[in-house]
Amino acid sequence: MRRFHIHAILGFGLMMLVPAARAQDFDTYFDDRTLRIDYSFAGNARSQSIYVSELLQSPGWAGRRHHLDELPLDGNGDITMRDKQTGTVIYRTSFSTLFQEWQGQEEATRTDRAFENTFLLPFPKTPAEVTIELRDYHHRTTAALTHTVDPTDILIRHLPKSEAPVHELHHGGTSRECIDVAIVAEGYTADEMETFYRDAQTACRAILAHAPFDRLAGRFNFIAVGAPSEDSGVSVPREGMWRRTAVGSNFDTFYSDRYLTTGYVRRLNDLLSGLPYEHIIVLANTQTYGGGGIYNFYTLTAAHHAQFAPVVVHEFGHSFGGLADEYFYDDQYTPMYPSDTEPWEPNLTTLKDFSSKWADMLPEGTPVPTPPVTDPARVYTQVGVYEGGGYSSKGVYRPATECRMKINEAPAFCPVCQRALERLIRFYTEE
Repeated sequence: MRRFHIHAILGFGLMMLVPAARAQDFDTYFDDRTLRIDYSFAGNARSQSIYVSELLQSPGWAGRRHHLDELPLDGNGDITMRDKQTGTVIYRTSFSTLFQEWQGQEEATRTDRAFENTFLLPFPKTPAEVTIELRDYHHRTTAALTHTVDPTDILIRHLPKSEAPVHELHHGGTSRECIDVAIVAEGYTADEMETFYRDAQTACRAILAHAPFDRLAGRFNFIAVGAPSEDSGVSVPREGMWRRTAVGSNFDTFYSDRYLTTGYVRRLNDLLSGLPYEHIIVLANTQTYGGGGIYNFYTLTAAHHAQFAPVVVHEFGHSFGGLADEYFYDDQYTPMYPSDTEPWEPNLTTLKDFSSKWADMLPEGTPVPTPPVTDPARVYTQVGVYEGGGYSSKGVYRPATECRMKINEAPAFCPVCQRALERLIRFYTEE
């Protein structure tokens, strides 16, 4: 399925460099609370706009407390929070969204739509300016909004703690030390919750069985959130089947049979209010193959298909790791990765700036492009520059012949993907 640094402020038409927040500055700038900002992204293939929908708060902050002014990856958009008085960058994060993926669909050429988007930030102690930007496939800013957050604003809504039952699946340590992942039930009735908890444990174990998660399992917490649905199963529009479910997911997203997503992002985050979470996995109670994963947004996948375990790992590679799909079609050349732009995803290259990718991991003398490996013992491990990836058979290159980000049969992430994932884990958990 598709997924899909600026330490400066603009003033009086000039760029002014400002100091950045350091690791020890978390307690200087932030309370131990979460600021949730709900946005609406709206527009079409030609123009986009950003609107603030609501500001909300809940106790506790489960995110990182260091590398505050750095981006984990570039993503298709980012959020920068600055101290309003000094202009100091005090927090940054990046993301991709379903809205930005929709912009590449034919429908976006003939109509306007709005999508829900929710982001979690640490709660500032003093007034802060938040800038959110969206970017296109050439990494050009297409929409931006700057707004002020006043922590004393009486209209910042206090969220009640979620009433959904929570089961601990894996405990690596405190939220200050670990990356918190919430696995949410979708399409499971109250009578089916024991099935959900077993499915959630399967997903957790599948992820932690893969390198580098296996050797860094102590840096993760996984919980299962048993949000019940009125109906069993999920919606399948092409069959006229609409279910009343916890997060309102459906197949046929963008009229693609296998693409299973939800547009009810606020409802999803409401179900998690007051719980420690940074990343979300939604398990759908269906046997039909499908799902999706979007960087720093969510993973949603079918829990009862025979390939559930490899698929949930693949989709988590998207949503947690920002990894791109490495598969491709012989007759398809998509505009997602134009030849004049280096992809931000760590496991693809157009060779525009290959030195910033895995050039340092190539064995000496490796030809570029690299012929596909046929030796079964090396097909998953031999690092090269193999043409075909990101849905395009020409002009886009991947790091291994086969990988978990390419085929479900792959037993592991390739070495390049493993390194990218480990770098992110250490970014979130080390000073």
